[in-house]
Amino acid sequence: MSDDHKTKMQEVQAKQRKRISELKDPEKGLVLVHTGNGKGKSSSAFGVIIRALGWGQKVGVVQFIKGTWKTGERQFFEKLEEVTWHSMGEGFTWDTQDKDRDIAAAEAAFAKGREMLESGEYDLVVMDEINIAMRYDYLSVADVLAGLEARHKRTGVILTGRDAKPELCDYADLVTEMTEVKHPFKNGIKAQRGVDF
Repeated sequence: MSDDHKTKMQEVQAKQRKRISELKDPEKGLVLVHTGNGKGKSSSAFGVIIRALGWGQKVGVVQFIKGTWKTGERQFFEKLEEVTWHSMGEGFTWDTQDKDRDIAAAEAAFAKGREMLESGEYDLVVMDEINIAMRYDYLSVADVLAGLEARHKRTGVILTGRDAKPELCDYADLVTEMTEVKHPFKNGIKAQRGVDF
């Protein structure tokens, strides 16, 4: 049995090594989209931030919706020199109840994000909840795609939030859709500090 397993794993290893040898480096930062109805879109992006920081890379974050909401990730990452953090939203879209204000906040956040994308100073820029801004037409997909196209070749970007536009998904190098299987909120449990925010 163990000889069969060893032979099988050697075949798998050879196929994998051949496949990897055929891959190419695009020599530019990638575009990742984290979307879907499940939790973990922003959390996954923050995990990628940690990975980038582990390699000594410089990271920028622009939060579109969360605004001044006090979150664990914001408190942590704002302490690090390698991370530039901007929370520019005004809270959940149902809180402001003023579309013009929401549009102005989204446009200001995207202007800051685009500045970071084009600067050549960042290896990774996370635009947290930007998909929500596009969902409600606070930002046009065409403008966002133009901003992604204008980014410095060094800079990768992660765009998070539910309901990512199909055009954005088509443009991206990687799209991950989080699927909700079970959520405590539906069972009457409020958001938990350190888990949800």
